[in-house]
Amino acid sequence: MASELWGKPLEITVDSGDHFKSIHTSRDALACLMTYWPNKRGKSFALARRACLEAIQGKRDSTSAAEAFETAAREAGLLR
Repeated sequence: MASELWGKPLEITVDSGDHFKSIHTSRDALACLMTYWPNKRGKSFALARRACLEAIQGKRDSTSAAEAFETAAREAGLLR
């Protein structure tokens, strides 16, 4: 399940909005959460991180991980 593609990729801004990154899987999302996220203390960040980890481990479907990531990205102002 870790390599399962999301139904639609999500784009986030990185490097202060100068660049964009397309997120296609829970593994991509987890890497972005740990690398590019401006605030790693928010509730939606924690929920998205947990959802992505569980999707990678096969304990959750990738759709719910994508939804949690989208919510966190929107709250962080990173969603394109």
